[in-house]
Amino acid sequence: MRRAADLTGIALHAIWANKLRSLLTILGNIVAVASIIAVVSLIQGVNVEVSSAIVSEFGSDSFAIERVGLVLTEADVEDARSNPRISLDDADAIRRFSNSVGAVMAQAGRGGEVRYRDRVLENVRIRGVTRDYVEFPTFTAELGRLMSPTEVERNRPVALLGYDTAERLFGPLDPVDRRLKVQGVNFRIVGVSEPTPSTFGQSQDEFVLIPMGRFRKLFGARPSLSLMVRPDTPEELPRAIDEATVALRIERKLRATEKDDFGLFTSDTVIELYEQATTGIFSVLVGIVGLSLVVGGIVIMNIMLMVVSERTREIGLRKALGARRRDLLWQILAESVILSVSGGLVGTLLGFGVAIGLSSVTPVTAVVHPWSIGLGISMTAAVGLFFGLYPAARAAALDPISALGRA
Repeated sequence: MRRAADLTGIALHAIWANKLRSLLTILGNIVAVASIIAVVSLIQGVNVEVSSAIVSEFGSDSFAIERVGLVLTEADVEDARSNPRISLDDADAIRRFSNSVGAVMAQAGRGGEVRYRDRVLENVRIRGVTRDYVEFPTFTAELGRLMSPTEVERNRPVALLGYDTAERLFGPLDPVDRRLKVQGVNFRIVGVSEPTPSTFGQSQDEFVLIPMGRFRKLFGARPSLSLMVRPDTPEELPRAIDEATVALRIERKLRATEKDDFGLFTSDTVIELYEQATTGIFSVLVGIVGLSLVVGGIVIMNIMLMVVSERTREIGLRKALGARRRDLLWQILAESVILSVSGGLVGTLLGFGVAIGLSSVTPVTAVVHPWSIGLGISMTAAVGLFFGLYPAARAAALDPISALGRA
């Protein structure tokens, strides 16, 4: 152990004695590791943003029913075109036939104009919901209250504002119990929702929530609906999915040989689909960046071969004084690995800095995981070990008499 420490000390001394050359040697590793860390951190940030948005939209214990299911081929696209729209009758069928379902909410959305006095907001998302919307944690009220199920059922002209919509329309004023116009129709504001995190810099709080009956009067009697279904307990989610599927097939009079003419999604389903779609892209991206590590390793190998050539007389003298082959092998390998890992450490810090800097000027948040630090260090250690083997073997194989005979 002491001998290994002495040899490592000799390697460190040699690196320090040639600081500029050592810095230029590890420059490739610094750039490669910095690129990998920055890319991985930003990819993880994108994954977290997407997963949070999906869970926020679907809920962790709910599932959605849409007109179109997973579309993977052109044949799926053609089949989906003939699917009937989701209707309120579908929601009623699920309530009637499903014993494990606790709540079924129909919802629809369109862009529309919202006005308060002389302030006008264009293309605000107008969302229509049915009475069961209060059963879903997606909707909360920071000011005032939620629309009551009775108000929604009786199609009262009431509205719940998204936090950003309220800020833009009313500023410091309390909007509760004031009236605003949605598509030219008066609505009384009963509450303002709690603010939610933005997704890729896109606000999730630009909306006006109104009863479904009022929505249909504004935008037509047959809007494009989707259903959100929540089981009585999270444990009954698989059973509720099966019962809802059967209920819809019965309602739509589908034969046993016919496919479902609707799509059913959970948050896990959508996240899994996203991961399948992006894993290959991210792997290729990281692989391309990782090629620069190979270039950095080749540079280290060339420099170490040059070092062995320059120190031929020193190596011959050490052998003549009793140094073993493995001692010389360890010394050159230690020098190669230390150089490579040093580049990895500097590159890791630089990569974190780049990722944080990019996240401060873009909507993507950088997420740093401890395993990415281990990845950067272990990869550079492996590169230093692999590309240092040949120069180390060359040094260990030198004949001491021939080496001492060289000027």
